[in-house]
Amino acid sequence: MKRRVTTFSKRSKNSPNEKLEASLIEQERKLYETANMTREEAREIVLDRLDKELTEEEGALVLKHEKNVSEKSQEIARRIILTAIQRYAAAHTAEVTTSMVDIPNDDMKGRVIGREGRNIRAFEKITGVDVVIDDTPGVIIVSAFDMVRREEARLTLSRLIADGRIHPARIEEIYNQTHTDVLEFIQREGAEACEEVNVRYLHSKLVYYLGRLCFRTSYSQNVLRHSIEVAFLSGMIAAEMGLDENLARRCGLLHDVGKSIDHDVEGGHPKIGADLLRRYNEPEEVIDAALNHHEDPRIASPYTTIVAAADACSASRPGARRETLENYVRRMEEFEKIAKEFPCVDNAFAVQAGREMRVLVNPGKTTDESAAKTCRDIVKALSERLQFSGEIKVTVIRETRTTEIAK
Repeated sequence: MKRRVTTFSKRSKNSPNEKLEASLIEQERKLYETANMTREEAREIVLDRLDKELTEEEGALVLKHEKNVSEKSQEIARRIILTAIQRYAAAHTAEVTTSMVDIPNDDMKGRVIGREGRNIRAFEKITGVDVVIDDTPGVIIVSAFDMVRREEARLTLSRLIADGRIHPARIEEIYNQTHTDVLEFIQREGAEACEEVNVRYLHSKLVYYLGRLCFRTSYSQNVLRHSIEVAFLSGMIAAEMGLDENLARRCGLLHDVGKSIDHDVEGGHPKIGADLLRRYNEPEEVIDAALNHHEDPRIASPYTTIVAAADACSASRPGARRETLENYVRRMEEFEKIAKEFPCVDNAFAVQAGREMRVLVNPGKTTDESAAKTCRDIVKALSERLQFSGEIKVTVIRETRTTEIAK
C-alpha cells in the first residue's frame, strides 16, 4: 500500500482521475485503520456474511424445489400405476377349491364308511385328510389344511363314488393314480404361469411350488392368479420407470411362492419364500421382493417397492377378494343398527348385499317432510361411521294403514 502511495506522489497532481484515485486509497487506508483489520480480514468477513445469506436463500430454494418435486413425483407415481392397471385389465374370477363331494344318495355314505368304519379309516390314513359325514344331505365334507392334499382327497373320493367299488385296496389304487395326476397338473399350471408372464429359466422345483399356488386362496383370491397379476403390474410399472421389466415380472411372480409350503414349514410366507428362492439361486432383487413386500424396513431394491405397490393394487381390486360370510353378516347388522338408533325408526333391513337400506318409520312420530330429513341423517351417519366401497341407497318408507272389519 505504501508503494502505491509513493508511486502516486511522483505522478502529476493535475489529473482529476489521479486525485480521485488517491482520495479513494486514502479513505480505504483510514477505514482499515479505524476497523483495526487488514484488507484480507475485511474481505473474509464480507465473504462470510455473503455465504450465510446465500446459504439461507439456497435452503429456501431447496425447500421450494423439494415441495415441487414431491408433488410432481406423487403425480407421476399415480400416473404410472394407473397406466399399468389400465393396460392390464384382465378379468379374473377367484377360484375356490371346494371341500365338499356330491353323492348320488345318502346310502353312499354307508358305503364310504364301510363295515365297522374300515373304508373311511383307510381313506383318511392314505390321503391324510379328515372326512366329515353328517346329516347334511347329498354331500360328504373333506377337511384338511393342506389344499393340495385336500384336492387329491376330493378327486379320489369323487372317482371312488363314480367307480362304485369302495374298499381299502381300491382306495389306495385310486389315490396313487390321482396323486400322479395332481402332480402333473401342478407342474403344468406352474409352467403355464411362467409362460404367461414370460419368465424364463426358472428351476423346475420353483415351477412346481408356483403351480401349487393354484390350490391356495387368500381371502378367497386365488394366489396363483394373484401372483400372475402382480407380475404383469410390476413389469408395467418398471417399464414406465425405465427399469428392467423382465426382472420386475420375475419378482412379482415369485413374491408369494412361500405360501405353497407354509403349511409344512414354520414361519411366515415372506421368510419361507426368501429361503426357498435363495436355495435355488434366484437374483437378490427377487429374494428381497419376497422377503420385504409386506414390511417397512430398509428396502434394498426398487423392485421390492414396485412389487409391494402391485401387490396392494391386485389385492384391493374390486371383486378380487370376497368377504367371508361372518364379515358380511356383521356389516349388515351394523347398517341396520345405525338406522334403528333414530327414534322414529321402527325397523330397518339391509338388502341387495348391503347396497340398499329400507327403513320403516313410525307414521305417528314423523311426517313426510321429517321422513326426508331422517333419510338424509341416516345417509350421513352411514358415511361418517362406516367404511364401505361403492354406494348405499337408503329408502325411508312411511305408510299409514286403516283397517276395518265389516260384520
